[in-house]
Amino acid sequence: MERITEAMIERKIKRINELKGVKDPAWNIPGSYLLSCQYGGYSLDLISTDCGGIKDVFSCGHVPKRDLFNRINAYLAGMEN
Repeated sequence: MERITEAMIERKIKRINELKGVKDPAWNIPGSYLLSCQYGGYSLDLISTDCGGIKDVFSCGHVPKRDLFNRINAYLAGMEN
């Protein structure tokens, strides 16, 4: 089984932002998807307000890299179809 890296997850998140039309994602741009790393886990966050308010896209908290990678792949599959 291949080791999942942060770079692999970031590439997937970049693709999501491209599909959503976000050219330069940042914490202060609503609609940006960003990787959150806390508590030894990872989460896909959506910036939902101008002040940097966030939403955990999968409502699962911070999870291992592989779990998040698989969730993002499923999310992308839904967006691309």
